[in-house]
Amino acid sequence: MKPTGSQTIFLLALLLLAFGCARKQDTMHVRLIATADVHAAVFPHDFVNDAPMNGSLAHVKTYLDQQRAIRGQHVVFLDNADLLQGQPTGYYFNFVADRETHFFADVLNYMQADAASVGNHDIEMGPEVYERLKNEFNFPWLAANILDINTGMPFFEPYTIIEKEGVKIAVLGLVTSSVPNWLPRKLWENLEFTSMYEAAVEWMAYIRDNEQPHAIIGLFHSGAGDADHYEGVAATDNASLFVGKNVPGFDVIFTAHDHRERNQYIENAQGEKVLIIAGQPFARSLGVVDLHFEKSADGTFVLSSKEGQIVEMSDYEPSPGMMSKFEKELQQVTAFVNQSLGELETHLHSREAFKGNAAFVDFIHQIQLDLTGAQVSLAAPLSFDAVLEAGELTMRDMFRLYPFENYLYVMELTGLEIKNALEYSYGLWFNTMEDADDHLMLLRRDEQGMVAKDQNNRARFANAFYNLDSALGINYTVDVTQPAGQRISVTSLSNGERFNLRARYKVAINSYRGSGGGGHLTHGAGIEHSDLSDRIRWVSEKDLRAHIADYIKTQGVLNPVAGNNWKVVPEEWTATAAERDFKLLFP
Repeated sequence: MKPTGSQTIFLLALLLLAFGCARKQDTMHVRLIATADVHAAVFPHDFVNDAPMNGSLAHVKTYLDQQRAIRGQHVVFLDNADLLQGQPTGYYFNFVADRETHFFADVLNYMQADAASVGNHDIEMGPEVYERLKNEFNFPWLAANILDINTGMPFFEPYTIIEKEGVKIAVLGLVTSSVPNWLPRKLWENLEFTSMYEAAVEWMAYIRDNEQPHAIIGLFHSGAGDADHYEGVAATDNASLFVGKNVPGFDVIFTAHDHRERNQYIENAQGEKVLIIAGQPFARSLGVVDLHFEKSADGTFVLSSKEGQIVEMSDYEPSPGMMSKFEKELQQVTAFVNQSLGELETHLHSREAFKGNAAFVDFIHQIQLDLTGAQVSLAAPLSFDAVLEAGELTMRDMFRLYPFENYLYVMELTGLEIKNALEYSYGLWFNTMEDADDHLMLLRRDEQGMVAKDQNNRARFANAFYNLDSALGINYTVDVTQPAGQRISVTSLSNGERFNLRARYKVAINSYRGSGGGGHLTHGAGIEHSDLSDRIRWVSEKDLRAHIADYIKTQGVLNPVAGNNWKVVPEEWTATAAERDFKLLFP
């Protein structure tokens, strides 16, 4: 019987459908979407500066919803760590709120994350937080190089396999191994941080032998670093390029930790291309990778191409559904940061601390001394250009004054070690001046040796501003006509007593610095990292920000003033040079 016209159309439709299904089975498209260094930016609001943000997980949710709706595209959503710390949202739900399920588990579970890596700031929240989240996340939390000291096995999941219609994608998680250099032991006392490189070698072999995935992805909470240089566990913070080059097998590596956006290819030791990618921190942009697979003659999928792109979240609106779901939590954080602590009679400006004594840092010094009874305090400005205006002080201001969840230590140091720690700090801070026209500040330079400027035409310190420590409790001068390491002259303790290089002093210092962060006590004072814990005489029960807030509540009205215990000489040069350099740093 001859088919009718309608039957012919129906048969053609069936053939087209069958052809489409066959094509679909022969090719696969997987889109990897990764956040990095979100730092608790769940909501599109900066609670520290009380301003809207053009990136947040709420923005990301909108993008995810759009991508998941695209037919024929399989989406994998990854988070590359340091999720828990940063915005007051993190502090509130880690240490203040009482919830049946942790807020960040609710958020990432709602967003349907497929996997996440563990970061240094996630460990910083302490075992009560990270052990809870490990159990409450509906996806694997990855860190192959964090071992349980009791078992010798990874404390978190080392890797996961994500399957999409016959395609197996392995995701291996690694974290910077420098965490013990920064955090108090009590936050990681049951953990061991091993070499990223060695862990990658071990688990790459295991994954290839036991899983036979079609693609292998690195989810590394570590910056790019140097592809040709690796100094070992304690010394190498950023090792992603080194691992990518020297451990063949990775198709894509997502980086994080250094807050640098990147989208580049490198060649590994076998001549294969590895895509290295990262979006901006605070969910301002995403690293997005398209993986295309084709079936080979034997019927197995083969990765045929990989392309990366950076997707800006400013092009998307926050998800109304997500904002509605977590509206109560938004209100809770808002109320938390708005709570009144006391009254400030004068303004505090962090930038002034880069020129000499400043009330912003000396206030922290004085609190550290008052809380501990120590003889000497070491501290740095932890905000580059923060202002606390005269008037009501709120919890929001505490995140400007003290952005990190450091604890407070009392350590026993010799006079010489204190002096050498300061020599190290001022070596990071000041240039050696040969005449009055030289720069005072040690500024970042470009390849031509000129002062480098960022996109805002602003010069930058050559070293991290949060490593520029000063001291209170001693009187001293910094002679910038002398080379680094030979600048500090300590005249006395602040009570007038003689300062003795051989004597031992009680020093108030934050846990980051006291654990070796910045290198002041190791490279500067010459103390072996393994000996630092033996110098600790006291550790605060709460983080230093909480102690500062309690101090303000107790005092009620505050009028901090700058001390007068140190100066940079020769003053006839340095005063003018400081003003010149400030015009570059703060245009």
